Amino acid sequence: MIELSSHVLGRWLPPVSGGAEIRSAVTGEPVARVASEPMAMADVLAYARKTGGPALRKATFRERAEQLKKLAEYLNAHKEQLYELSRHAGATKMDAMLDVDGGIGVLFVYASKGRRELPASNLLLDGDVEPLTKSGNFIGRHVRTPLQGAAVHINAFNFPCWGLLEKFAPAFLAGVPVITKPATVTAYVAERLVRLVEASGVLPPGALQTVIGSTGDLFDHLTGQDVVSFTGSAETAQILQRHPVIAREAVRFIAERDSVNAALLAPDAAPGTPEFDLFVKEVAREMTVKAGQKCTAIRRAFVPRGALAAATEALRARLAKVAVGDPALENVRMGPLVGLSQRGQVLDLVGKLRQECELAFGDPQAFEVVGADAKTGAFLPPLLLSCASPATAKYVHDVEAFGPVSTLMPYDDLDQAMELVNRGQGSLVASVYTYDAAAAARIVQDIGSFHGRLLFIDRDCGAEQTGHGSPMPHLLHGGPGRAGGGEELGGLRGMMHYLQRTALQGSAARIASITGEPLAVPAS
Repeated sequence: MIELSSHVLGRWLPPVSGGAEIRSAVTGEPVARVASEPMAMADVLAYARKTGGPALRKATFRERAEQLKKLAEYLNAHKEQLYELSRHAGATKMDAMLDVDGGIGVLFVYASKGRRELPASNLLLDGDVEPLTKSGNFIGRHVRTPLQGAAVHINAFNFPCWGLLEKFAPAFLAGVPVITKPATVTAYVAERLVRLVEASGVLPPGALQTVIGSTGDLFDHLTGQDVVSFTGSAETAQILQRHPVIAREAVRFIAERDSVNAALLAPDAAPGTPEFDLFVKEVAREMTVKAGQKCTAIRRAFVPRGALAAATEALRARLAKVAVGDPALENVRMGPLVGLSQRGQVLDLVGKLRQECELAFGDPQAFEVVGADAKTGAFLPPLLLSCASPATAKYVHDVEAFGPVSTLMPYDDLDQAMELVNRGQGSLVASVYTYDAAAAARIVQDIGSFHGRLLFIDRDCGAEQTGHGSPMPHLLHGGPGRAGGGEELGGLRGMMHYLQRTALQGSAARIASITGEPLAVPAS
């Protein structure tokens, strides 16, 4: 059994007795034990601020980008260790690649952007020079500099590698040290990742600390120079955001929360069109990859009423080919949920959804499991629901069953479809399947303000598109309203959370000496 411990204050804390056991999602047998001793969180924050921060800020943006590249190369050479552990979390090889390789890919992207798009300094210019007098000798300029606190990252269970690294990369590039808190149920994967990071020898002391288990009173010691980035449930996010220190110190808080994301089959995408086939393929994939345990998964799939029967049959046929079982087996397409508790929660929420829906495919009480025991593992089949009256339904637009579950719903016209999509109250992503340029433009105008990302899939990009549920490091990941109102990634946009924008005023010569720009000679 793996003894998990925290890495803080420049060392791994020795394991202690007791602690919660973490069981394999596949077999139900113990895999790891949280064996980390309690720690003084004020000291952990102080180490980040006084050791990690100064060490990072000794380097420039470009030098930190080079460090990210070296770290990515090291992790890429040792990633098989992470694949092996990911099986216990229910991940197939493809699932593990999304998590492990996806996370390493974020490092490579930020390394590349840092080297190509950032200066060889710690001062980032923002906007143009603003003349403040007629002579042009007294000017203004906006700049950004690294915060002098710590980035506290609280991660979800579903992506222990990608979740850690996609938050870490922009903070590190900005020059802010990170304290990461992995979700306990998959902490054995995240801890191994951090051990690899430490073994690489790339990062300066204090750049990355890891807290396994409770964060204790950490929030009591935050200041306005710190940043909190949270991924998880809306309920937990609201509790954290209401912490008095967050309000008093105006601590920056980035939240990525629940989201009932949608797929919209437009009226022109009738059965037999490439867009219809792409819709069916994407909905089925999003239901089964990571056993549907993705914050970006398709929870609501809207189709023209006349296409409902065809879409239902096509999805049934595709889902029937999905083998559920031990993710280590090559013929298995979908592994278990992360644990029995998670399976129980999903079944409870499916029961709630079935008050408004019929079960169109899958039986949680009777399904085949390949190479494993359905009783001891956290297995479920893909469950496709169908809601005949989405306009009067409530739960389908509000309840997220975080597993291999999606609801198919008909609409009468495009106006109604867009109104139904927006009932998600703010989502991370929606995918749209259409070859109608006018319809695509209308959809952006009507649902864009409710979404962090819109993916348009058609015959021209179907073979190359990166997937409804796959956030790309170049583009923002987040969403308004229910989705949390936060933004992560987005290329260098993700780094801006960790920089302070400051307005400078002074003579043209003084501002030029600060920014390193050529002196602009005032017009005579």
